Amino acid sequence: MEARDKFTLGLELPTDPRWINIAEKNIEDILVDHAYCEQKAASSCISLIIQYPEKENLVEELTPIVAEEWSHFERVLEELKKRGYKLGFQRKDEYVEALIKVVRPGGSRNHQLMEKLLMNALIEARSCERFKLLWQHIPDQELSVFYYELMISEAGHYKNFLRLAKSFMPEEIVQARWCELLEEEAAIMKSLEVRGDRMH
Repeated sequence: MEARDKFTLGLELPTDPRWINIAEKNIEDILVDHAYCEQKAASSCISLIIQYPEKENLVEELTPIVAEEWSHFERVLEELKKRGYKLGFQRKDEYVEALIKVVRPGGSRNHQLMEKLLMNALIEARSCERFKLLWQHIPDQELSVFYYELMISEAGHYKNFLRLAKSFMPEEIVQARWCELLEEEAAIMKSLEVRGDRMH
């Protein structure tokens, strides 16, 4: 597959089919983990705004995403409450921890920003893919609709992060690095245990 195709189509490796089979039997755990994923997504955008306040287009683009991610956090809490579940404690996110290790340090300020934006895009892309699986397969119709709505939202965030990265670095550099990260992410996915109590 050519680099441009990868850049357009996204993830190299689909989620193992076993994940949804386990996840649909562990909805409480999925919702708890999902809530923390939304909280961390909002925090990540806030962190980028604080680190790069001089990037006006970055601040303008990420501010509404912060609000949207936090609203998603609130909505997941509502879904937990409806089902008599509690938030519980945050779990270790082995997927994100592994991704952080492939971020390249150093380089220009814009290059560092590109790395962070592409990492966010990758996490959003995988979340979107998992939301799609939940929408298509879980028997709870209310949650199915919920995950369809969030799938659309996450797809928009994924595209926003990629577009922002190209606004700070030449497109060919962004595309090349994105393809590398897709391969790294696929390798990480292969190395992780298939667990249905985690969103990633």
